[in-house]
Amino acid sequence: MLVLSRRPHEAIRISDSINLTVLAVDGGVVKLGIEAPPEISVHRAEVYERIQEENRRAAKCPSVGMDAVRQLLTLRRKADSVVNSHSR
Repeated sequence: MLVLSRRPHEAIRISDSINLTVLAVDGGVVKLGIEAPPEISVHRAEVYERIQEENRRAAKCPSVGMDAVRQLLTLRRKADSVVNSHSR
């Protein structure tokens, strides 16, 4: 881990596209400003961990295969054709 010291209004540059600026220090709290391109997600660590956990849970859920989708569409078409034939 790289450890750097910064004072308020001093910045840290990460690559060409991310800029971290210390906005204020108040007691034990540091307020940071983060400038990053929109395609780079920036989250507090606890939020990022919750997102990752949700992604892991979603990946474990059984997904509906294309065969099941085809069966549902076929049943829907058959039901629609029955309703249409009775309305004539």
